[in-house]
This record gives sequence, structure tokens and C-alpha cells, in this order.
Amino acid sequence: MNAINAGRLRAELLAPQGPYAALDVVPSTGSTNADLRRAGVEGAADRTVLIAEEQTSGVGRRARLWASPKGSGVYLSVLLRPAEVPFSGLGSLAVAAGLAVTDVTAELGVDAVLKWPNDVLAGPDRGKCAGILSEAVAGDELAVVLGIGLNVRPLGPGVEAGAGGLLPTSLAEQGARTTDRTDIAALLLAALADREDRWRAAGGDLVRAGLLEDYRARCETLGQEVRVLLPGDASIVGTAEDVDATGQLDVRGHDGKRHTVFAGDVVHLRPVR
Repeated sequence: MNAINAGRLRAELLAPQGPYAALDVVPSTGSTNADLRRAGVEGAADRTVLIAEEQTSGVGRRARLWASPKGSGVYLSVLLRPAEVPFSGLGSLAVAAGLAVTDVTAELGVDAVLKWPNDVLAGPDRGKCAGILSEAVAGDELAVVLGIGLNVRPLGPGVEAGAGGLLPTSLAEQGARTTDRTDIAALLLAALADREDRWRAAGGDLVRAGLLEDYRARCETLGQEVRVLLPGDASIVGTAEDVDATGQLDVRGHDGKRHTVFAGDVVHLRPVR
């Protein structure tokens, strides 16, 4: 098991040759998102990257544990200061990030799809191979930390299923052409820079960025009967019909009402025939 090569990533990805301002790889940390939120408050530069060999307190949506065992994946966060994007447009960043992850899975020869709002599913059984979490940074200047956890090698026994009973999988288990984590981190950060640059230039509008049609094509949630678990104990059961320019999910409830969902956990029930 080779460690991620920070020197190679810096040579390929840091300015002026590359899109990023700073990049560090640490052996272990609680959460790369938490570390970069603190760094953001302290004035860290736009497009600062932190990668960890392992996370001991990695989290996903609703503060769920994201399993991040040493050497098994690419666990990274990027601090962004997208001055061109209004605060209301930050919610669509996860769409751009999801597309970047599936750009990489396609490059690696892995069959993968998106599950709204922030999961990447791979293989015929649609196991979860990646999760995405974006969090705003406190302060006077708009900033956001985007975290991506991507399973490269099998996680081993004892990892709990995610929301809706999603079992974990990895790129290796789905036949990726390489499991070199330096190569995969480089591919992911390059793809993210491309997608995020288009997102930023469009002020977070997915249509203007040319990202929405790609997302619709890759999002397996659309056309599914779903249960959306909302904050609190509320839920919606219906058909996921579309994603709009801000990344919100449109669901046609069984009662015939149309619901626009900004945040929530989605459980796929079955395809709608």
C-alpha cells in the first residue's frame, strides 16, 4: 500500500501550472472538512486542498460517520471562495462535484451513477462508492468547504450500510483500471477544477454552466419512486421527476402535489414504469 504522493500532486496541480493554491497530505486527521473550515476562518486561500490518508471522525449528511480507514480511499476537502456565486447558489456545488466524481469513474472504466443529492453509486448492485458534503464557512467573506470521500479499495468488514440500506463498494471491487490513489486523487482534483470553474463562472446556475443536462443523464434518482426523508420526522413518497438549475429535486407526491426539495435523504424504492 503506497502513500499518496503529495510532491507529485503539487507539481501537477498547484499554480501557476495548475488550478490550486495549496495542497497538503496528512497521515491522519479527524475530518478534512473540519480542518479546512478552521483554515478558512483563519484566511486560507481560495482552492486550498487537504487530503488525509485516514479520517477518524469523517462525517456525511446528518452527521453520519463516513468510514475512512487508512489507505483505503481518497479523502479530500477543498476550500473555495467563489465570489461570483451568491450564497443561495452554493447548494448546487454538490452537483458539480458529483459530476467530477463520475468523470473519474468513467475514466477508470467503472459503471457509476449519481444519487441525489450527494452519493455516487457503482456496480450492478449500486453500492455506495463516494459521498460528497459541502459546508459553508463562518466569516465575512463567502467561503465553502467541499469534501469528497471516494472508496478506492474494499473497506473491510464492519462498515454499516448507509441511508436506505446502501452497502459500501469500492473502485477496486468494480474493476477500476488502477487503484493507485495518487493517480486517482490527481484525476479527481483535475475533474473537480474543471466542473467547479464552470459552476463558478455561471454564478452557481447549473443551466448556464452547462452542467444540468449532464447531471440529469447520470442521476439514477430521476424516474424512481422515492422516499425523501426531510429534516425532523417528515417524509415525502412519490416520483423523482427532475432536478432544477439550483440543484433542487422535484418530486411528484402520491397525492399528486409537486414538492421541491432542497435537502433531504433519498431512498430509492423502485423504478417507475
